[in-house]
Amino acid sequence: MTTLLILLPLAAALVIWVLPLNDISAGALALLAALVEVGLWIQLVVRYDFAQGGLQFSQQQSWFSDLHVSYHVGVYGFSVWLVGLTVVAMAAAIAYGFWVGRDRVRAYMGLMLFLTGAVVGVFTAQDLLLFYAFFEAMMIPLYVLVGVWGGPGRMGATLKFVLYTMAGSLLMLASIIVYGLSQNTFDLTEIGQSSSDWVFLGFVAAFAIKAPLFPLHGWLPDAYRESSPEVAAILSGVVSKAAAYGFLRIAIAKFPDPVQHYRVPILALAAIGLIYGSLLAFRAPDIRGVIAYSSLAQMGLITMGLFAVNDLGFDGAVLQMVNHGLVSTTLFLLAGMVERRTLTGELSRLGGMARGRPALATVLMTTGVIALAVPLSSAFAGEFLILAAVFRQGWGWSVVGAVAIVLAAAYILRLISALLHREVGPAVSDSALDLRPAELGVVVPLVACLLALSAWPAAITEHSFRHDRGQTDVTQGFK
Repeated sequence: MTTLLILLPLAAALVIWVLPLNDISAGALALLAALVEVGLWIQLVVRYDFAQGGLQFSQQQSWFSDLHVSYHVGVYGFSVWLVGLTVVAMAAAIAYGFWVGRDRVRAYMGLMLFLTGAVVGVFTAQDLLLFYAFFEAMMIPLYVLVGVWGGPGRMGATLKFVLYTMAGSLLMLASIIVYGLSQNTFDLTEIGQSSSDWVFLGFVAAFAIKAPLFPLHGWLPDAYRESSPEVAAILSGVVSKAAAYGFLRIAIAKFPDPVQHYRVPILALAAIGLIYGSLLAFRAPDIRGVIAYSSLAQMGLITMGLFAVNDLGFDGAVLQMVNHGLVSTTLFLLAGMVERRTLTGELSRLGGMARGRPALATVLMTTGVIALAVPLSSAFAGEFLILAAVFRQGWGWSVVGAVAIVLAAAYILRLISALLHREVGPAVSDSALDLRPAELGVVVPLVACLLALSAWPAAITEHSFRHDRGQTDVTQGFK
């Protein structure tokens, strides 16, 4: 099952690249493969025994016997939900790209499917070198998707993206080599815990760049603004969660002593990023800027939950990963839909789009209200758990988190007001249509997932770590 989730999109990508399909056939095949991937994940959720917990659907085959490297994949309770976020968000992104009619469809759709398989591989890999292979494979299609199908400044954005991520990748590779050779295995379920500060910091730097966290976010504004809307949605909604997963699965689980040593500095940087990102989001002049900097802030909040290193923090962080992934994906796709109608994302040129466009107003308001973390929303549950978790490490961290939540409400309300209300902007034409059925088919399932999580956040919080801790605590390395 796990291997099938990885191989299906990769095989579909290969078919699209090899066969001489026309644009409609290539797009339809990619969308079909993405929907089948969602169906396979639903089957995985149904078959995963949450009462038992632990690693399930594990498949292992020796790769390099001399180095004790193997193809080893499987899922834990928390990674089931992150795989779900990936396949749902990627299906929405592929559907949007198919609907808008990207040029060179075969190449584009093949890269999107390749990205799907690589990200699923990151969330299921149980060998360090395999994890690294998928982590790097994930970046290859992103470089091309940003550099070829991006906006006018795509080359500069791609260059920054490559330089930052390559620096992080080299640090992680060095850490993996030192760690694996010192333990005589690279298998995450067998490798022992380490007390090496330098190896730990190599992993942390790589994941902090990918997330990104303050002050390693220099690539973020250009990459999110210059990418096509669906690629920006995946960068913010899914790829950043691969970094948070790395913190959880490797840095925290395998380096308990360094985590204690560096907890306060990491919490401080995450808190600075949370406030800094929120302020920049409030000041951003365009839709994508608001969403991009809010992503920086949210990754700071998620990191605070993870490095609180307690049950509440882990549960809240995983729930917030899924929440933010769905919210960010929806908002970026909505931004693309608005840009197609107005030819701009500048907030000063927009306004009054609620008039005569009830579907757009409803979807944006619903997503925005959940992002506001109002009581009974899934975002409220995730943020409350994280604030309670960091309170155990000191009340000051909770104060910072609470202030950032107020700032988040400010920038989300500013975005909604700038788009839907105020006077009609110069870029908004009375003839601009409401969301079409195909567009609703892309974003409504994402909003439905958010509403379902709001009704039952315990689907994640009760089924991610609780039963795993009955066997092995997260700080004991996920044996």
